[in-house]
Amino acid sequence: MPGKYFEELHIGDVFKHEITRTVTETDNLLFTTMTHNPQPLHLDAEFGKNSIHGSIIVNSMFTAALIVGISVGDTTLGTTLGNLGFEEMKFPNPVRIGDTLRVETEVINKRESKSKPDRGIVWFEHRGYNQRDELVAQMTRLAMMKRKDT
Repeated sequence: MPGKYFEELHIGDVFKHEITRTVTETDNLLFTTMTHNPQPLHLDAEFGKNSIHGSIIVNSMFTAALIVGISVGDTTLGTTLGNLGFEEMKFPNPVRIGDTLRVETEVINKRESKSKPDRGIVWFEHRGYNQRDELVAQMTRLAMMKRKDT
């Protein structure tokens, strides 16, 4: 399994994920319409052009999903029992069509389960950057992870 078990994740570990991804107009259009989000900032070029952003901006929920998705292969593939939630999510800079994102993940906390000895909880901080090294997204995710020794 390429994912890490609870015991293999240590506070302070940083994963610089090799996968990068250029966001396309199709990505943004499909995600926005599939989730029934009518926000013209994501769909209407003229509206976007006249906004404070000067163009369409990518749906932030797509950005969050992409950043977490890119992290899975190196961190949780086959070793997570599920996400428990997100404690914080920030989007300090907009993602635009054509931006190429890279992702890094840091283990910021962990603890053994109090009720189930076969698992533990890990806090991951995911950070996404565009091709100009601007931070575009940062989020803290809690994941319930399998233990290797049980």
